Amino acid sequence: MERVIFDDIGSYPLPEGTTREWVKEAFARIKLPPYKDKLYEIIKEAMWQKINAGVEVPNYPQFQNMISQFTEPIMEDDKTEAPLLIREEEAKLVELDALEELAREYKEKEGEKLKLRICVTGPIELYYNQFPPPVYIDVLTNLAKSVGRFIKHAIEGAKGNRNYEVKCASIDEPSMGLDPRIEEEGIITALELASEYSFRKGVDTQIHLHSPIFYDTVCQVEGIKVIGLESASNPSLLTLIDKKQLDRYDKFLRIGISRTDILSMAAEYDEIHHTNTFKDKGVLETVVNEYNSPGEVKKRMENAYSIFGGRIRYVGPDCGLGPFPNQELAYLVLKNTSVGIKEFYNGPRSV
Repeated sequence: MERVIFDDIGSYPLPEGTTREWVKEAFARIKLPPYKDKLYEIIKEAMWQKINAGVEVPNYPQFQNMISQFTEPIMEDDKTEAPLLIREEEAKLVELDALEELAREYKEKEGEKLKLRICVTGPIELYYNQFPPPVYIDVLTNLAKSVGRFIKHAIEGAKGNRNYEVKCASIDEPSMGLDPRIEEEGIITALELASEYSFRKGVDTQIHLHSPIFYDTVCQVEGIKVIGLESASNPSLLTLIDKKQLDRYDKFLRIGISRTDILSMAAEYDEIHHTNTFKDKGVLETVVNEYNSPGEVKKRMENAYSIFGGRIRYVGPDCGLGPFPNQELAYLVLKNTSVGIKEFYNGPRSV
């Protein structure tokens, strides 16, 4: 059995004492050393936590707003060559610069380049966040090309003297299948444009969905190889995917094997045990260990493999860990996930 790859979605809690308001200001004033130095250190420390927890292809720690991180530069006149079409040299993921020193240290320690996952907010998500229906294809096209340029800039930068390589690029489309305004028109074309460069360069291109309703449409996008499912919190989603369809289009899955819906987990635990997890110190750790124990992670992998077998290429937490109240709990989710994956491969199983 070919081993799957353990990755994560991206977002992560800020360290204690750091506010999102400060982070937003720091990104806006990134050229000023006091902001740059502290922000880079925060990004590096979060990345080391992911690596030390056992994540094989960690995503850069995403501390920015997933919409404004991309719409703000895309809408700045001095950074675009046409409306909503960002110039290639401006399509930067600042976080990658922050990780260069870490990647050098990693290479010296491990003897190989750090394999990195990047995430960019998809053109459908950006379009419907900024504009109401109907869809104007020329507008959507420029947004999609801009998304593709962020991916291209990251991959090309890694091919220089960087000490990391972009193993996976994820196009995040959380509203597809959930926002009733979103129709099929333009989806395939937009996703093809966004994924074209990474596909040509042989980089695994994922799409991160919160609903599989449009998965049949996504299967028709040549550039997207891996379809993500948040199946740890909602295992019934697996029944909506037809393995024969994946075989037909030669697509693979990223399966969520650890839950990230911390508020729902806490509410379920409180109802059963008559506690208040956000007031009783230490209870949240118990919640994480109960709902995301290595044993539970292993069971979820066994269930997914019993259905899809070798069509699973990536596994990890359902979604980003940004909503967790502290980094210690987020690290615990990643560590338990890593242990559960090892138990799946090394221990007895029913698959």
